[in-house]
Amino acid sequence: MSHGQGEDSGAAIGFATARGRDWPSVRQFNVFVPNRVGGLLDVVRRFESSDNRIVSLTVVDTADCAIIRLVVRDPERAAETLEHARLPYTESDLLVVQLPDGKQPLLEIFKAMLVTETNIHYAYPLLIGPHGCAAVALHVEDHEAAAANLARQNFTLFTENDLSE
Repeated sequence: MSHGQGEDSGAAIGFATARGRDWPSVRQFNVFVPNRVGGLLDVVRRFESSDNRIVSLTVVDTADCAIIRLVVRDPERAAETLEHARLPYTESDLLVVQLPDGKQPLLEIFKAMLVTETNIHYAYPLLIGPHGCAAVALHVEDHEAAAANLARQNFTLFTENDLSE
């Protein structure tokens, strides 16, 4: 269930009480691996050899370790996969926003974020967007305010349910 365009704002559910697979958020896994050859391959292989597809991935590389940030279709199974492999990880919430039609869709999204003065910590594209739509994942300072603001401005926010379809 996407949030935003086409929804009756009078029937909207408060974000604070709607956390779950329909809440306008997507779980990101932050996997910590030693910075050595094959580390990324090892993590990706664990998901790509199953039917739990990676829909977005980015890597933060440092001299000692790497943080592989990824979004998958089935977060519960991803947690099981990472725990079984004994890979240290954390989870964080992302906003996944459909890129609007137009010449400068990112500019439109980022300008909308300015309204609430919400900082974007980082952003990266989805490899496989819900329903074939292009989308961007955002890690923001104030998730609930940003989600409410984007929905109010008729941006489409995707949920974990949208990714699993």
